[in-house]
Amino acid sequence: MTLAVRIPEELSARLPVEQRGPGLDRDDVRLLVSRGTEVSHHSFRELPGLLRAGDLLVVNTSPTLAAAVDGRIGPARVVVHFSTRGDDGRWAIELRDPDGRGTTRARNQGSARSTRWKGGGGRRAGGPVGTEVVLPEGVRLVLEEPLSAHADRLWWARASGAEVLGMLRAHGRPIRYSYTERDQPLSVYQTVFAVPSADGAGSAEMPSAARPFTARLVAELVSRGVQFAPVTLHTGVASAEAHEPPYPERFSVPEASARLVDAARAGGGRVIAVGTTAVRALESAAGTDGVVRAARGWTDLVVTPERGVRVVDGLLTGLHEPEASHLLMLEAVAGRAAIDRSYEEALRGRYLWHEFGDVHLVLPAQNAHTESCNGNSW
Repeated sequence: MTLAVRIPEELSARLPVEQRGPGLDRDDVRLLVSRGTEVSHHSFRELPGLLRAGDLLVVNTSPTLAAAVDGRIGPARVVVHFSTRGDDGRWAIELRDPDGRGTTRARNQGSARSTRWKGGGGRRAGGPVGTEVVLPEGVRLVLEEPLSAHADRLWWARASGAEVLGMLRAHGRPIRYSYTERDQPLSVYQTVFAVPSADGAGSAEMPSAARPFTARLVAELVSRGVQFAPVTLHTGVASAEAHEPPYPERFSVPEASARLVDAARAGGGRVIAVGTTAVRALESAAGTDGVVRAARGWTDLVVTPERGVRVVDGLLTGLHEPEASHLLMLEAVAGRAAIDRSYEEALRGRYLWHEFGDVHLVLPAQNAHTESCNGNSW
């Protein structure tokens, strides 16, 4: 799916909302709500009034890693992005040329897979096999093979020397992009739902749809009868290639969360995923019968209109670039006409794009039965 629109550069969110003015917090971003082709405009703080008791929000608990670190290949400086740790202990990495400003590249939105590079440091092909990258604290990476036979952007690399996660904690920084104004501390990239993994694993890029949530807002939602179901999907670095399928990512859907989803559906509640990562995790655990069962492992699921969604009724997400592959997921949830209409409104209303930008709540088209059952339009 490609939208016939262009996103002006000035609509890229350059700073987190809490740094744009005094007294602002994460939940002061704007919220575009679409139900079918009906669109309304809100503050994210209004979310509790737009949901109803019995709704279930599925959230990704993956913490964001300081996944970018400076290194050298011989005398040449490079930036290494640590994407994913494999079951065999190797790391999927991406090499970038530094630009002197700490900026590495631009992507489409949040943790969405990008379809083009622009600005910042340049893309650097990996390889050849056996190339050694020297990192801080004596960590050395040896490139072994590309992740894909069709691209050389990401490589499996084996590390020796100091432990990688410890090195990243001491010397790494969050991956950031050319549209942002400056480097930010890692805390800016953590969502309120982030839970440290026992093995130190996490996401190379923030599951950004959940960033606007605050503890106060979560408490208000719970007080109104909205429930939360945690899942985990550790995101890798954003994809650079047009039409490049996502690389497998590690996910987990706990038994308790599977039961919450099935109970919500049985009781007439709506299952609303917070972010495309939550959709991928949840739909990877859903059977063809629509029942969600506890699951963990790796997923390369691509949600398209042809595949459809089995358990997700709605989606809270950021605003994606016109050619972003995740627009297919939005279309699977709401239909093409709804997405076209909502993006026209987002542009007209000057909404902000990317991980520090505004958010979009996609819900099914409203019907008379829903209204009569719930006594209101939401």
